[in-house]
Amino acid sequence: MTLTGNKQLKLYLRIGLAYLSLWLFINLVTQTATFLPRAVNEIWKAAYLVALNFLFFEFTLPRLSRKKILRSFFLIVLTIFLYSYILYAWRALGIAVHIYTSYKTYTNVSDGVSHEFGDGIFSILFFAVIRHIYNYTKLKQTAQQLRIEKQEAELNYLRSQTNPHFLFNTLNNIYSLARDKSDLAPESILRLSKILRFMLYETSGAYIAVEQELKIISDYIALEQLRYDDSLRINFNYDIEDMKQALPPLLLIPLVENAFKHGVSETRHQPFVDIHLSIKNRQLMFGVKNSSEQFSEASQPAAQAGVKENIGLSNLRRQLELLYTDYHLSAQQGDAVFTTTLKINLASHV
Repeated sequence: MTLTGNKQLKLYLRIGLAYLSLWLFINLVTQTATFLPRAVNEIWKAAYLVALNFLFFEFTLPRLSRKKILRSFFLIVLTIFLYSYILYAWRALGIAVHIYTSYKTYTNVSDGVSHEFGDGIFSILFFAVIRHIYNYTKLKQTAQQLRIEKQEAELNYLRSQTNPHFLFNTLNNIYSLARDKSDLAPESILRLSKILRFMLYETSGAYIAVEQELKIISDYIALEQLRYDDSLRINFNYDIEDMKQALPPLLLIPLVENAFKHGVSETRHQPFVDIHLSIKNRQLMFGVKNSSEQFSEASQPAAQAGVKENIGLSNLRRQLELLYTDYHLSAQQGDAVFTTTLKINLASHV
């Protein structure tokens, strides 16, 4: 018998045990004086009914055609009558070998088969209901598992896009320093190696502590600062009640990266980045505000009408959809200021 067949047989044995327990309880309540011999009778009958239902559901029903309903119905009834005859014979065998105690005498075979037919029908209905509930629950669990695996695969794919995108932008920064033969190039490479080490060894799991996310943000800001002179104003502050709270790794860095790549790097006058992180009562609030080029009066209304999201923001939005049920991510282009706001109810993790 195959592995699947073994699992199915074990299912029918468990259902048979439940069926037996039901009748033992009924006999215990209604037939206390003769409970022990009746219990032996039920065990003898249950052994046959397990085999009957296993054959009926696993071999008989699958071979019937759904297109020929009347023919299939006739065959089902005929099969049940056949099983009832065998059940009557099984009872007679039990009596013959002194295992089954007879409490009812039938005048003829037809009378006995008719009585056993009712028991057969009840057992088939009992097995059918339990089997259906089991299969339905198993199907839901399988579907849920497939959904989780699909989400995990998509999350891994999104992160595999985000990490190279992040590294590509960082390498571009180092390239610009190296091209200008800046003395800061070696320091920038050293900082990048720290970031790489963190990404390789600390972000492989599903979660990291908030303090680790803050560290990677601080290292990235320090790396970006090497490209600019004192004209760049950076304000990074946070208010966190528990630094050990769990966050998905590198969840916040795309907003910080976006502020430098698409904001500060394109600002010619008074560039700035303001970053604030607050986590209280499992409510995360992350705001990033950065300078951006002044829009002309002709282009400003169109810019304010909608913000075209780059790969970092679009990937982040999709990750949030997969990770949380209660969140809000907004991006607004104002008058020479670009603002992104992220709010997450950390307790709403899927």
